[in-house]
Order: sequence, then C-alpha cells, then structure tokens
Amino acid sequence: MYTELKSYQIIIALLKEYGVRRCVLSAGSRNVPFVHSVEEDPFFECYSVVDERSAGYFALGLAQESGEPVVISCTSSTATCNYWPPVAEAYYQGVPLVVLTSDRDPAMLGQWEDQMIDQVGMYDRHVRKSVNLPIVNDHDDWLFCQRLVNEALLELDHRGTGPVHINVPMRSYNNSFNVRELPQVTRIHRVSADDDGAWRSCAEKLASAKRVLVVAGQTTGASPELSAALERFCASCNSAVAAEYMANVPRESAFNPTLCMEYRYVTEKKFAELLPDVVVSFGGNMTAGLKDMLRKFAGRFEHWSVREDGSVCDMFKSLTTVFESTPEAFFSRMARLLDGGSNDGGYLGALKAYEAQATVPELPWSNALAIKRVVERVPSGSILHLAVNNAIRLANFFELRPGVKVYANIGTHGIDGPVSSLLGQAAASGKPAYLVVGDLAFFYDMNALRLRHIGSNVRILLLNNQGGEEFYFNRMWKNEASDLHTTARHHTKAEGWVRECGFRYLSARNEAELNEALGEFFGNDAEGPVLLEVFSEMKADSDVIYSIFDATRPRDVQSEAIRRSKELVKRTIGQEKAQRIAGVFKKGR
Repeated sequence: MYTELKSYQIIIALLKEYGVRRCVLSAGSRNVPFVHSVEEDPFFECYSVVDERSAGYFALGLAQESGEPVVISCTSSTATCNYWPPVAEAYYQGVPLVVLTSDRDPAMLGQWEDQMIDQVGMYDRHVRKSVNLPIVNDHDDWLFCQRLVNEALLELDHRGTGPVHINVPMRSYNNSFNVRELPQVTRIHRVSADDDGAWRSCAEKLASAKRVLVVAGQTTGASPELSAALERFCASCNSAVAAEYMANVPRESAFNPTLCMEYRYVTEKKFAELLPDVVVSFGGNMTAGLKDMLRKFAGRFEHWSVREDGSVCDMFKSLTTVFESTPEAFFSRMARLLDGGSNDGGYLGALKAYEAQATVPELPWSNALAIKRVVERVPSGSILHLAVNNAIRLANFFELRPGVKVYANIGTHGIDGPVSSLLGQAAASGKPAYLVVGDLAFFYDMNALRLRHIGSNVRILLLNNQGGEEFYFNRMWKNEASDLHTTARHHTKAEGWVRECGFRYLSARNEAELNEALGEFFGNDAEGPVLLEVFSEMKADSDVIYSIFDATRPRDVQSEAIRRSKELVKRTIGQEKAQRIAGVFKKGR
C-alpha cells in the first residue's frame, strides 16, 4: 500500500519509470509517507542510515560503485542541513543522487512552526537542479508536480552527472497508506543527438500518424536551412504547420491559427475533429488560442518539444519528449529518416478548409480598420514590429505580403520597449521598418523618439483610442472607476512630442482621413521618419474585435442554430432580460 500524498505518489511512480531503485532512508516523521511506501514495494532496495550526513556519504558510495542514481530521504529542518557535505562532494565528483527533503506547510515558514527552516533551493549551486513541489489539490497541481519531478530526474545525467534536489512540502503529518496502486504518470524523455534508436522510433511513429501538427512559435526569422528542412519534413508525413506571423516561417504548409482556432469561438467538438496525434513545437511563444485549446485536450496527443538546450517547456501540458536539437537539425534528420514517406494532404487540407471559412467582415471606423489598411500594404522585404496583445491579435487577421519579417516583444508580453526595439531593428537592417503600437505602450516608450539613430526608413502607426482597450476586451473593465486605474483613460495626443523629435506627423479621425494619410505614410519621398496617429475609442474598438470573432467563426449547423436562437431571443425580449434569464438557468445547473 502507498501513501495518499499525491506528491510522493508521483515521485515514487517516476522513480520506477527512470529505473532508480536504491534508497538510503533516515529516521523521521515527515518522510514516513515516502519511507513506508518504498519499503513495501519490492522494486526498491532500501538501506537504513539514521545520521543524515553518514547517509549521504553512504549513498555516494552506493552510486559510485553501482553506477546508478541513489535516493536519499530525510525529514524536515536541520536533518536536511546534514546532507550538505555529501551533496557538495557528489556535485564535484559528478555522482547522481536524488535528494528528497520533506518539508512542512509553506504558509507557516517564519511563524515559529516546529522543525521548519527555509529548505527551498537550500543546496544552491551544488545541485544540478532544485525543485520545490506544490501541494497537490487539483489536476493542474498534479501536472505541475509531475513536470517538476521529471525536470529534476532528467538532470541526473544531462550533459554530465550529479545530484538533484526535490523539496516536498506537506500541510501535516500523514500516516495513511490506503492506495493500492500507484497512479499512471508520464515520463518525459530527452532525446540527444547520439540516441539513434530513439530517433528511429519517433520517425516510425510520425510515419504512421494521420495528423502531425507542427507548432511554430516566435522566431527572429527562419534560416534557409530551416525553411528547406521544414518543407522536406512536411512533404514526408501527414503534417501541417500552425504559425502566426511572428513565427517567420514559409507558409506553403502553414495555416494561421488566429483565424480559426481562437478559443473564444472554436467549439471543443470542432477542435476534437481536428485534434492531432502528435504535436511538434519549436521556437518561442505564441499568442493564438490554439495554445489554450490544446491544453483542454491535454493527454490526448503526444507533444514533442524541439529545444537546442534540451530544457523542458510543457506549454500544452502534454509533453512526452524533448529533442535536444536545433529546429534545422530536427526537421532535416526526421525528413531523412522518413525518406520515402509522403503527405496525403488530408490533415493540412482539413485545416486549410476550416481556415477558409473564416472571413473578416467589412470593418467600421476603428483601430482594427487602421491596422488592416497598414498590414496589407507593408511592402515585401520590410520589417513589421507588433506591440503586444492587440496589435498582434488584429494583425494576424489580415493578409501580410510574403517576405515581411515580423517582430514582437512577447517573451515577456510587457508593454515597455516596442518603439525602442523597432528603432534598433530599423538601424541594424536599413530596411523599411513599420511599427503598430497602442497609445499606452507608445507613451511608455516615447523617449525613444529622441534617439540619434532614427532614419527615414521608420514608420510608426500609433493607435490612440484613449487608453487600454485590452481591458475592455478581456472583460476587466467594470465601471467608470476602471477607466481611472485599469484602462488609464486619457486625452493625450502625441503630436507635439512627435514634431519636436523631428518626425513627420500625420493623423486620422475617420476613414477618409486615413486613406489620405496612408499615401504619405507609405510614400518614398519623406526626408525623415513618419508617425501616423489614428484616433478612435477603446470601448468601440473592443466591440469591433468581438464582431470580427463572431463573423470569422467557422460555423456548423448546430452552433449556427444556437446563435440565431440567441439573437432572436435578444431582439424579442431585450438583451438585458435575456442575460438575466440565462443567469437563472446557469445557477439552476
């Protein structure tokens, strides 16, 4: 029988998956859930050493002679401190130890809780990896805990060997062993360049898969080698590429997930019809709702992450394999292993057909209209920088010409720095460089306009809708007070500062003025940088985004019937009353 503590269940199950069987156990109360569970399991070979310092050195000797990792487990507080000398010795000798320290309720640290010290990261630079597990209360905690234990165990022999530290908090003593079988866990495998068997096995899986989805995250530009390798890979198996503009990859085998997989409108039923067997991801972050939809189906597909440093990035909560490889090397090698394979076009065709159903409607005056008119005219060979959420979201709805390199600061998703970044990109490339930026982000970074390195290749579209539209869009706006502290509503224009800094200043408050200004904005005769300030209203702009979502949502018969019924009810009895009735039914469920 095993402990009821889920964190220790995960640890024990993954130790078995990784083949770690020797455990050196020191007496204590907090580690009883682990100790009694492993001593009852015939898989494990247990040793009793009371003194933790001696236990650590004993485990060191076991690991050295056996050539296998060894677990050491103790209770909380100063017991953990006694591991310090053997852990340091193991680190400098490269001996793989799994250091399990039991801990108490994190909320009681510093509150005179008995036998409690700060154990998080306590071995500092003398372990190859240190993780502090969550107390598992729900499924998300479970997945997080499983990932952290995997991350620690993977570092036992990653580019060298050495000790790792897993700290295990618990709210109270636990002496209940009522679990007959360990839960199923997912071991994350790391595939190195020299693991030929693993590469061949994965290639066989790709060859037999009906749906392989390549998710291309943000990159600063696909090299010719990556473009060619990705093209060969896509021709060799039943694959399709999901790529926003920031991915900067060839679009022959790609679709734009912003158009058809935004989580606010794609149904789970429809997404299930297009669910991949294997997801291969590379590059950085992405903003599309595809990420959220894949998380809803976590565990129903395999996720392979291609990362040059071999680090764990489980953004879909379904990670099974990490390829320690560059994207170029991964797709090139897989294409060779898949030699003779082909893409029947079924999966890509289904996704393209679904994408084609999403058509953007005619737009009223709004910042969306301004973005559309600019994005669709940015010349090939240019740079386009999209400043944070709204610019990224809307730009991906519209057709961008081939050969435009797209940037965005979504490593952190902060509003600071888009103007400065664009100016640096413009200075380095000398190419026509365009920025789409909202007012809050612009004013945050407006000092950048004083830089001495700004050429006539710079064009800035400033969307001034008097505040943070994003907070209307994400429903964080509650009342007029929100306009003060959340949306930061203002009545500021950029004109004076822009002219003072030597920019050619243009403005537009309606569609006719926009059309006239765009001629000069895209003209080649400007002697310096140009900024076009477009004025609109953030609440109206937010409503336009939702109208785009509604109009571009691919529909099936059932969802269309439901939508029409809702519209009929709203027209008949009024929207406010309809919402009250819907609320009553929701509470009844």
